[in-house]
Amino acid sequence: MFKLKGMLSLQVGDQALGGSDRIALLAKIHETGSITAAARAVGMSYKGAWDAIDAMNNLADEPLVTRAAGGKGGGGTRLTERGRRLVETFAALEKVHHRFLQQFETLTDASAIDIELIRSLMFRTSARNQFSGRVTIIHKGAVNDTVELALPGGEHVVATLTSESTEDLGLVPGVEAIALIKASSVMLALPDERMRLSARNQFAGTVIQVTPGAVNAEVRVRLAGGSVMTATITSESATELGLAEGTAVVAIVKASSVILGTSR
Repeated sequence: MFKLKGMLSLQVGDQALGGSDRIALLAKIHETGSITAAARAVGMSYKGAWDAIDAMNNLADEPLVTRAAGGKGGGGTRLTERGRRLVETFAALEKVHHRFLQQFETLTDASAIDIELIRSLMFRTSARNQFSGRVTIIHKGAVNDTVELALPGGEHVVATLTSESTEDLGLVPGVEAIALIKASSVMLALPDERMRLSARNQFAGTVIQVTPGAVNAEVRVRLAGGSVMTATITSESATELGLAEGTAVVAIVKASSVILGTSR
């Protein structure tokens, strides 16, 4: 079943005021009247708790926590009226947020796929070529691994990355990942049955656009599976290859030039 996890946090402008951990600290201060006891209850150090309080007081429109001096009424740390209202508001928001997340448990598989696509579309990078796929094969090595990614159009992208990166990204067969390829890392060649290359990635396609420049030309190639790959090559090379709309080409990418990313 599809499950969506989320975390509620508050912001003031571009600065984070705090999430559930900081609000829990405020709630415990209100309950115990002691920064030491509150910090212990939420698993923070005494210094960490005060750092969090100082940050929240600085960001809020008015202080949330005050330190009372000892005397007839006793000392300690207390929430201001503003701090108490914030704790109450956050608790109400958490209930709404929880109900919102529960709604996603009724999603169909199709809806889950749409959300996964939306997440991929939100991925921002300077690499011109971004392909979403699913890991099919991982060949483990002493230092480096080769990871094969199946694209929706039927092509397969092979990437070489360190074994440590494979572990850090949680890459195993079946996991969805995004392959990033810089346009300058894509080489183009005319189809030739006698051509033998060591590059692991060789994609047959057709040129759909050539944008010439003073030094370099940008060439967009539609691959056999329907995806579009962009290459940046010298204008001289584009001329020598006779590249124009409709020209059949092979896009070549070394496995070491493919970067993999996940949203995990």
